[in-house]
Amino acid sequence: MRLRFLLRPGWLALTAVVFTFAICCFTLLSPWQFGRNTEREQQNAALETSFTAAPVPLTQLLPPGSVPGPHTEWHLVSITGQYLPDKEVIARLRTVQGEGAFEVLTPMRTTDGTIVLVDRGYVRLDSKSAALPFAPPPAGTVSVTARVRADETDPKNRDAFADASTGGRLQSYVVDSRVVARAGDLDIRPGYFQLDLGQPGVLGALPLPQTDSGPFLSYALQWIAFGAMALLGWLYFTVRELKPGGALDASASPSRRKSVAEILAEDELAESGHQK
Repeated sequence: MRLRFLLRPGWLALTAVVFTFAICCFTLLSPWQFGRNTEREQQNAALETSFTAAPVPLTQLLPPGSVPGPHTEWHLVSITGQYLPDKEVIARLRTVQGEGAFEVLTPMRTTDGTIVLVDRGYVRLDSKSAALPFAPPPAGTVSVTARVRADETDPKNRDAFADASTGGRLQSYVVDSRVVARAGDLDIRPGYFQLDLGQPGVLGALPLPQTDSGPFLSYALQWIAFGAMALLGWLYFTVRELKPGGALDASASPSRRKSVAEILAEDELAESGHQK
């Protein structure tokens, strides 16, 4: 039967590759891009809301025990308290507007005793890739307006450390309240709060992300198309091989190209036949 070609090792290997690729497109790659598109839509909605909404007290938006999430991130909150400069940590390996930078993370004890992490913005690098000098936070009680941010996560879960690039200051690989809490032996609430331009203690204010939709939806649709094309291609070649004369048809004898000598001999025979 012609269906036997489906059991040939080469065809089985091709089938496995095609179906594995298609399954990955439909169940992994496309959903991943759809998820990123949803995250971008939520981020854009939160940003657009924050542009017009007035700041609210921190405990009103994030009651004690709550964690920043997609529906609260980027919203503006008002916080009153005192900076703790001796517990400051600098986040390294940051990029701001295409250039290297450090971000300065300073804990603040609020008037109700809660400790929060404030991202005071960025400082540039000097010629030796060390942090340039920056101003300390103001002393005493201050009121700031900041944007709610969710903690970053370091896959290696590394603690803060100090070296010459920050003049002996503690530095971390991510902006994470848990890392700063361990470094300063503090009980810091989850998340951090990013200062806007003009706030007490701000350094270089971090730019806000763009509110464009991004390419994620297009990428998701492309992965679906790639998976469908792979399956359709496999189906096309399967149907073609089921027909007589297919490339895998063992009964079909392959045609041999004639040599130049054979062609010339045939021409001579044809001419002699015409002359007769």
